[in-house]
Amino acid sequence: MPSAPPARRKVPMLQPLRHRRYRQLWLANLLSNLGTWTQTFASAWLVASISPAAHTSALVPAASYAPMLAFGLLAGVVADAVPRPRLLFCVNVFMALAAAGMAALAGIGTASPAAVLALTFMMGTGSAFMWPAWQAAMSGLVQPDEVEAAASLNNLSFNVAATAGPALGGVLFLWVGAAPLFLFNALSFGGLLLVYLNWMRSGDGAGRPQGGRAPGPAPAGGVSWQGFRAGLQAAFGSAAYRRLLRHTVCIFSAAIAYTALLPLFVRDVLHREAGAFGTLMACVGVGAVLAAFVLPELRARCERRHLLAGAVAVFGAMLLALPHVKAWALLMAMSAMGGVAWSTMVTTLNSTAQLSFPSELRARTLSVYLMAMALGQTGGSLLWGGMAELAGVPRAMMLAGGCLLLYALPLLRRRTQQQCNL
Repeated sequence: MPSAPPARRKVPMLQPLRHRRYRQLWLANLLSNLGTWTQTFASAWLVASISPAAHTSALVPAASYAPMLAFGLLAGVVADAVPRPRLLFCVNVFMALAAAGMAALAGIGTASPAAVLALTFMMGTGSAFMWPAWQAAMSGLVQPDEVEAAASLNNLSFNVAATAGPALGGVLFLWVGAAPLFLFNALSFGGLLLVYLNWMRSGDGAGRPQGGRAPGPAPAGGVSWQGFRAGLQAAFGSAAYRRLLRHTVCIFSAAIAYTALLPLFVRDVLHREAGAFGTLMACVGVGAVLAAFVLPELRARCERRHLLAGAVAVFGAMLLALPHVKAWALLMAMSAMGGVAWSTMVTTLNSTAQLSFPSELRARTLSVYLMAMALGQTGGSLLWGGMAELAGVPRAMMLAGGCLLLYALPLLRRRTQQQCNL
């Protein structure tokens, strides 16, 4: 009988903060994430308030994720060819300007759904070019055995903001409107810009991975077709990575139903206002924060595929049951449980993608993974928005939940693979 594989060493979640550059970026990113989530709430509820059509509301997350689908691979090539602090500085300036433009339009009362969607698409374009460089840079600032802990810590920052941002927005939206919330997001980029500027001036590696060589440029001298081809060949040439991409598309195309339909669920099913929408969004963030503290222990004891299958099943069950629940306390608890499951799905898939290739290919292969996530989220937003228009929000939510439950069963039964372990 073969012996059981040894348990992986448990790395404390806070350990990556011992690296000075990582710590600086993490703290600045926490403020930026707070601004991002405040704007995410404000733009979603603003469009739902202006337009009664379900498909229009569902276009908000689609506009956020579609740029990653359009520009994701180019962003990965650029991230491997350009010093990452410089790229991240320029991208964050662009996003701050887009947020300021949204604040100006809302302030003068001309923030139509089309204008909000256009500026949301611009913000998404900035995110598309930011994320491959950000993830490759952050994973390069810690030791290899700290990457999963760093992914959990990054997700903690994201989800602390996901808790506070919508809660703050729900309280302030009715008092001050959307414009100050958009302006806050524009100002929240200031901390990151200062860190990137100091990083560029210091010259301490300019994005070089911890204890290794600098990230290699795209093949054949920079941003070129060879760079695209190298990233595609590396990602799609690995059977394990193709499996990871398939899981990512399928899972997020159904799970995005919660984000796409929540404003409509609050408005049309619960018949509540902005504060209720912000509260349920905040509950998802609370669950995701809790997940950051329990995931390290679970990872040390469970295989990745078991964690992923369990999270998919829990999120699916939440979507399936949500339309039947009227008690507010239970709705909040279910949303928090959904946040735990969402965080588990994201960090499991994300850390697996980060560990799949060496540094010189990491941004390009991560961009393929992020494109797969964007494909699922963009297509899913459009699908469930259209389904809600045809059959109603409750049926659309239940159908999405059923799809996730069906997907979790074969995922749980599949044999462990050596690579990617999914």
